[in-house]
This record gives sequence, structure tokens and C-alpha cells, in this order.
Amino acid sequence: MLSKIKISLFSKVVPLSHLFFFSSKIDKSEGDVNISSLRKEFVSTLDEDVLELLKEDSKYFLHQSLSTPCLSALKSCSGSKLKEAGTGGFQYLDFHGNSVHQVGYRNKYIIHAIKKQMTKLPFSPRRYTNKPAIKLAKKLVESTDKELTRVLFCPGGTSAIGIALKLARVATGRYKTISLWDSFHGASLDAISVGGEAMFRKNIGPLLPGSEHVPPCDPYRCIYGCGGKCSLKCADYVEYIMEKEKDIAAFIAEPIRWTPYAPPKEYWKRIRKICDKYGAKLILDEIPNSLGRNGETLFTYQMYDIVPDILVLGKGLGGGILPLAAVLCKEEFNKKAKKIALGHYTHEKNPVLCAAGLATLKYIKKKELISKAKEDGKYLMEKLNELKKKYQIIGDIRGQGLLVGIELIADKEYKKRGTKEAEKMLYKCLKKGLSFKLTMGNIITLCPPLNITREDLDKAIDILDGCFQEVCLEIKEGGI
Repeated sequence: MLSKIKISLFSKVVPLSHLFFFSSKIDKSEGDVNISSLRKEFVSTLDEDVLELLKEDSKYFLHQSLSTPCLSALKSCSGSKLKEAGTGGFQYLDFHGNSVHQVGYRNKYIIHAIKKQMTKLPFSPRRYTNKPAIKLAKKLVESTDKELTRVLFCPGGTSAIGIALKLARVATGRYKTISLWDSFHGASLDAISVGGEAMFRKNIGPLLPGSEHVPPCDPYRCIYGCGGKCSLKCADYVEYIMEKEKDIAAFIAEPIRWTPYAPPKEYWKRIRKICDKYGAKLILDEIPNSLGRNGETLFTYQMYDIVPDILVLGKGLGGGILPLAAVLCKEEFNKKAKKIALGHYTHEKNPVLCAAGLATLKYIKKKELISKAKEDGKYLMEKLNELKKKYQIIGDIRGQGLLVGIELIADKEYKKRGTKEAEKMLYKCLKKGLSFKLTMGNIITLCPPLNITREDLDKAIDILDGCFQEVCLEIKEGGI
């Protein structure tokens, strides 16, 4: 009865036809689209106060297939939890977080550093420098063992990718790039050109010329038939293009893709050698998965015993509170870059943003979150592999530290993507208080804060277990 009442109310507050643009062709590259029937059903059960906020949000914001209209509305957050805006204040364990919450939500240590800086110097015009900016730049350089010695800051990861692409062009005198299909590097025109997701590229028109793409290193779905162990044929193809084109400026990729899959060390060592051989720069995008999430090192590239020419950071660098990104590069780039304006952003050396970044790095070290991520990641993988034995729709469990993926399949023989099963899991889990991201339409991506409690990890595993049981029962009864 409650559901019916809310559907009626929701239709009165804002027509469903206005909130949901149904299409027979829904792009599932992200999976978590807001135009599906299951999203409509989920929203219809929300608290009346939340529905009113969704009405206002829908009225003023541009509608997009991944964001507005929104899933729900929030009023507070803390640690690993989000609280809904309704009178009931329903709470979610957030294993999504847009990859910004390495140190948890509303971290008191970060907030204190931000407040302290705001009382002294809340803004610094671009033509001046300041201590927080210099300290953060120095800290980042030292964290790379001084292998990357120059830094630029900007307010967001997409802008940082733009800087990196320009820097590679300036350094090489070339403009062509190689990147991976199914990758994401931001939503601006230059970023979607090197990105590999159709959802962001299609129907936009001419993109940056010279944007070549290659298959990702993914043994579970390897187009070269690796069968679980990488043969490095994917790297061979990169060299093939480099040799044929002869004028590639850069190879750009996430060291660990968000599917997630961590390529073997040999892959990145080979890519590094190929770039050196053909004079291309190696740009590593660690915006979503850096700062200790891998459970081994602060920066992900350090796991592979290589050094990129350019490293791009973002998201969690602002402590889950403020937008902050950084580009780090080798000393050689400084000579080439000094004659042009690569960044020139208003908040390029914002002291408050930099104070947040400094506090984030200090907190990660102080609380030993990298080693904690390793132990928690191992524990999570063990528990999820137990679920894999119980439920046939789980095709693969993979991860690195506290970046873990559960790939769902519709059949084991052909590995058909279990997109319907994954979407069912998403909304069942949300109703029970667990939020996560769907990747490629069928991969449950778990990305909790690095300071999550073991109690919250266990709660998340219990929710997943219960929802898997429900979905498998529905399959058995013909409900999917």
C-alpha cells in the first residue's frame, strides 16, 4: 500500500515521464543508468521528503543518463556511511563514493586542516604562491622518491588529464595517443577522445584526431584468448601501432582498470619499454585508484617497478571534501613547458585545497591505511570467494587491496554478461543499505573507504550474500 501511495504522490510531484527517459537501447557501459525500470521502481518507494527534493533537483538541473534525475537525496555522511534526507534517515554503507573517500566521509582530521587554513589564507590569486601549495607539491614529489619532480595543481581530474595531454604534445611535438577501450579519463572533449566508453563518446561529433585505442589487458575476457594468464599479446598490439604510426605522442591508461583488473607486472614493464623505444610518453591516470587503495604502495605505478613520464592524481586527494587534482612529471618536461601556459587555472594553487591534500596524505600515513587496505582486501576477497562457490551467477572475483570486483554472468560456458542479474543486485542491495558501482553493466565494483571497520565489511558481505540468494531464487523461478 505504501508503495502505491508513493507512486501516486511521485506522479503528482513530478511526472514519471519527466523523470525517466525510457529507451529500448540503454547503454550499459556504466550499468548504473537512471533510465531503467528498476530505477523507477526503487525511486517510487522513497520517503516523501526525498521525493520532494528529487522534484526540485529534476526541475533545475540538466538531465543526464548517469546523474540527474538522481537516485535519492542525502542529508549527512560519516565514515563509510551516507544518510538519506528523509525523516527516516535511511543509511547506506557506501562502497562507491565516486572514488573520493579513501579517508572516509567527514574526516575530522581533514576538516580541522581546512578550517585552520580558511582563517588565514582562504584564497591565493594565481600570480602568487603560498606555503600549503609548496608543501603539498614537495610532499608529492618526495612520495615518488623524487622520480617525478614537477607538479601542477588544478580543481579536477578531467582538467589534469587535459594538462597531461598538452604536456605530452609540447614535449614530443606530436599529437597522437594510444589509450584503452572501456577506459574513462573524464568527460571533457579531450578526455572523452582518449577515453574508451561509448556512453561518453557517441553522437558528440569529431573528437581529437589521432586518438587510437587498443583492447585492455583483461585475461578474463581477453580477445586474444589468453585463458586467465596474460600472454602479453595486448602489449604486442600496442607496439604494432607504435611501429606503424611512428609518431605517437603518448600512451595513456589507468594502471589498474576500474573493472577492476590489475595487469601483471610484465605488462607494464613491457609498455614502459615500448614507449621508450618509440619516443612516446607514458601517462598513467591514477585519479580513481591511487593513494594507497591498492594495499601495497601510495601510488599504483609503484607496484609495477616502473616510472611513468606523467602521473595524474585526483578525487581522493581532496580528502573526500574538496576538488583537487595534480599532474606530476619528470624534470625533462620543465624545459619544454616554461614557454606556454599548461594549466593557468584560477584555483591552481588554492591554499585551502592544498591544505586538504596535505592532511589527506598525512592521515593515510598516520593511520597506516595502506597496510590496512592490504589486510582488509585479503579478508574481503576470501569472503567473496566463499560466495562464488555458492552462487553460479558469479563468474569471477578479482581485486587489488580495497578495489574489488564481482563479475556476474548469465551462463558459465560463454561468460555472457549478467547485466540483468547485476542490476537486480544493485537495487536489492540499495534497499538493504549497501551502495556500490556497476561497471560494464555486469561488474559489482566494491570501493570502500580505507579506514572502514571490519564490522562494516562483514555487514556488506552479509547484504551481498542475502541478495545473491534472492536473485538466484528468482532465476530458478523464472523471474529474470
